[in-house]
Amino acid sequence: MSMLKKLYVQVLVAIALAIIFGLLDPQRAVQMRPLGEGFIALLKMMLGPIIFCTVVHGIGHIKDFRKLGRLGIKTLIYFEVVSTIAMLVGFVVVNVVRPGEGLHAAALDAAAGHTAGVLKAASADFTLTHFLLSIIPRTLVSAFVTGDILPVLFVSLLAGTALSLTARPDWIALKLIGEAQAVVFKMLGFIMRLSPLGAFGAMASAVGSYGGATLLYLLRYILTYYASALVFIFVILGLVAGLAGLSIFRILALIKDEAVIAMGTAASEAAFPRLVTKLNQAGCDEAVVGFVLPAGYSFNIDGACLYMACGIGFIAQATDTPLPLSQQLALLAVMLVTSKGGAGAAGGALVKLTATLQSTRALPLSGIGLLFGIDRILAIATSTTNVIGNSVAVLVLSKWEGMFDRDKFNACLAGKPAPAAVAQPEAVPHDTPEQHHARANSHASANP
Repeated sequence: MSMLKKLYVQVLVAIALAIIFGLLDPQRAVQMRPLGEGFIALLKMMLGPIIFCTVVHGIGHIKDFRKLGRLGIKTLIYFEVVSTIAMLVGFVVVNVVRPGEGLHAAALDAAAGHTAGVLKAASADFTLTHFLLSIIPRTLVSAFVTGDILPVLFVSLLAGTALSLTARPDWIALKLIGEAQAVVFKMLGFIMRLSPLGAFGAMASAVGSYGGATLLYLLRYILTYYASALVFIFVILGLVAGLAGLSIFRILALIKDEAVIAMGTAASEAAFPRLVTKLNQAGCDEAVVGFVLPAGYSFNIDGACLYMACGIGFIAQATDTPLPLSQQLALLAVMLVTSKGGAGAAGGALVKLTATLQSTRALPLSGIGLLFGIDRILAIATSTTNVIGNSVAVLVLSKWEGMFDRDKFNACLAGKPAPAAVAQPEAVPHDTPEQHHARANSHASANP
């Protein structure tokens, strides 16, 4: 019974019950959707305050901005390299397995037309200029109204940098930010108690809506996509973690609760608030967590990159559209731009894939309809991969920057309190003979 008190066990039980419910009574299972949507809405409500408090509190205590600049450059390079590798893994796996070959999906074009039209409208306004301008909010307050991560991160970086350059150690602003952060995370703790309920609603709705025929019809592609995610996590991320002296298996054990939450809700944003706390407790410097993790949710969405690469290969095969290697590489270059931002939410990767096809016209846009029915099932692997990829990024960059505490990592992994820092004795200057004599007399009088 003690195992049931653990959050990830409760979520796993809720997911299992939801699958059974969805298969036995699909119509009622679909009606559970508001439970999942409500839980995700509660978490999205907390994203802005959590990012702001974490980033401002972390950067506000930095006095060496050369270190922050070096971290920023390394972070962006890391994101681009790992995201590119994720796309290459997706292309390789889908080209080897070829799950869409023989499907001849041209007959499905008419049925998929409406779906493609909706997604086309959602992605038609995507351009690089529009993406960059969308980072700048209309006002400081509006950044927290829209719920987008990048504008909040932009304002938080400005506020944290300004506070670091102007604040004195006795300023109350630094204390207020720290106290606000404690209140926000206490609110988060209340919300996270509802995560099993949210996971049940999301999974029951998905199985009830897309079970049976759709799962069997596209099972080969689903298995192919999940295989590509496993290859990326255990081979690529495992190698990256190993180069930093970390084990991917220990990292997975550390973030198992957050990974299960992302799996159950099919939205990596659902795990973001807990990741901030967990990675801080695991020995990563607060400044690294506050900068790398929010940025990673827009620029290091490895699961979305896998989703887009595998989706392009599958649509090409299913619609009998030739897609030589040269075109695949060209699409990869486009996806390095279109994959950025907003794919942490459920359905975000599908919209980004639509934006890519709309901008390149290399494949029939109606092929998106093939993925629409199973998007929720694919989103389970997408969101979980996003969470794992960003966790590895924070841990690895903290290690490379010398801002990682191995003892705290081991203690957090073992479920023990973090070891207290050992205070270093202050250096005592050498006494003159007169000072030594006075100190001895003082000690004798204090201890008769």
